Amino acid sequence: MTVGESSAQSYELRDPDVRLMLEVRDDNAAAFEKLMLRYQSRLVTVLEHLTGRRDAAEDLAQEVFLRIYRSRKRYVPGSKFSTWLFTIANNVASNARRSRARRKERNITPTAGDDTGAWSQAPLEQMAQAKSAFLPTRQLDKAEMREVVQRALETLNERQRMAVLLCKFEGMSYLEIAETMDMSPQAVKSLLSRARDNLRDVLEAYLERGVMPAGSEAADDETEEATS
Repeated sequence: MTVGESSAQSYELRDPDVRLMLEVRDDNAAAFEKLMLRYQSRLVTVLEHLTGRRDAAEDLAQEVFLRIYRSRKRYVPGSKFSTWLFTIANNVASNARRSRARRKERNITPTAGDDTGAWSQAPLEQMAQAKSAFLPTRQLDKAEMREVVQRALETLNERQRMAVLLCKFEGMSYLEIAETMDMSPQAVKSLLSRARDNLRDVLEAYLERGVMPAGSEAADDETEEATS
């Protein structure tokens, strides 16, 4: 038995979703339906926070499942199923974001009152209610907390935002996030540390001075991606 075969068998034994995906590989439609039902809501939630639109998130989720189904015959377990699925989701979301940016460059002339960014309307009800180490101790009412956390999250660059969502919503470890985002665990640790610092700064500015986070997307930091 090769190392690859041993690893695949290990994931098959430990992860029931891997076993379902192996049934999908054998053209079991019922197994694919089970996986969709199990992950669709979670996937749409993460994608909605990345795109700011429910309809766009649902379309992207369908694209993710379509890619999974089309690649089923080539599937070999190399990680938890959820890690593999969100790796595909990360790629799909990144491609969609780049396509939107190109369309805006070609077709949109900014005018007064234009929306400030693709994520400016992203709902963050779950983030507001999560037990977050990012929030200072002062108590905010639910609506105020939701708006402040929403805008704070929008100040993060795309990679920081995805890492926070995978960490907070999916409960992924550094290693699992690293596999999902094609980074080293140390780079993920650095990415989340920077995200925590950025969120803390904007939230403290609001709590101490009443400065509402701008909610505009930050530029990607290439040094984070190079960290290993």
